[in-house]
Amino acid sequence: MADDILGDGNSYLDAATARTGQAAAAPEGNVVTDAYPDPATAGATAPRPATVRDYITLTKPRVISLLLLTTVGAMFIAARGFPGLLALLGVMLGGYMSAGAAGVFNMVYDRDIDERMRRTAKRPTVTQVVPTRNALVFGVVLTLASFVAIAATTNVLAALLSWAGIAFYVIIYTMWLKRSTWQNIVIGGAAGAIPPLVGWAAVTGQLSLLAWVLFALVFMWTPVHFWALALMIKDEYHKVGVPMAPAVIGERATVMQMVMYAVLTMVLTVLPFFLHVFSPAYFLAALGLNVVLMVRVLRLFQIARTGRPIDKMMALPLYKYSMTYLALVFLSMALDRILF
Repeated sequence: MADDILGDGNSYLDAATARTGQAAAAPEGNVVTDAYPDPATAGATAPRPATVRDYITLTKPRVISLLLLTTVGAMFIAARGFPGLLALLGVMLGGYMSAGAAGVFNMVYDRDIDERMRRTAKRPTVTQVVPTRNALVFGVVLTLASFVAIAATTNVLAALLSWAGIAFYVIIYTMWLKRSTWQNIVIGGAAGAIPPLVGWAAVTGQLSLLAWVLFALVFMWTPVHFWALALMIKDEYHKVGVPMAPAVIGERATVMQMVMYAVLTMVLTVLPFFLHVFSPAYFLAALGLNVVLMVRVLRLFQIARTGRPIDKMMALPLYKYSMTYLALVFLSMALDRILF
């Protein structure tokens, strides 16, 4: 439901060190309480006023685009065509607010580690451009508004599923799993797999077998995608004490896990064809996408087998393709249901 689940590797920002030298010297895992100055007492160092762009940043819009694609894709698959303008707009708006709320709460909770990672050091919750209280209010407003938007334009089941995604991402993943186990992204991946269920329920009012196949597809795809990102920035996660797989079980074991999850993902993409849901045209499209995915995963595996460290440039092609892969799989499914 946010960059920890689907990953946001597009920003590698320099840490904001001008405010205080104490943050960098703090022991790992400790919250630097004076790293978030009170604007009322900070004087010349007070953060600048927040803008609309700062609040949009809190919602992690880059991540949401892929989440919305799987949601909308599921709607077209369930409807076997256009799901209706009102339902489409309602789910897109409500889905953005729902995923955005999860992102806001994640940034608030993780601001102690975000300030020590280059990729996240300039987030509005770290710099306090958006004060913690304001961010929390914003998250609550998005949460409530998302339910209203989805329930009013589709049904209550879809709205409740969107709330389930928020709860799972914030409580189960962010507050519990992320800092306690290297399996965090595997179990937490359920949050990012809920959007297809929202889209399906919005159209049909229920969850069929195919809806759960779509859920499982995104769930199995998530470790492949996110561990590619983790391999790129493993040192940053290690520095702040987050037990991501590459830092805990090693790069070779992580890539072996990625191979396993890639195979499971591929099986789930072709399973609907054997259930007579999609046509041979979809099967061929999925086959082509799967071949490229496996080739890129196996390239990392070959590097890991030799014992060579996997750097950013080695993992980046898989990370980028994994996003394209998921988008094209859902697009192929939607087009197949419409055309055949």
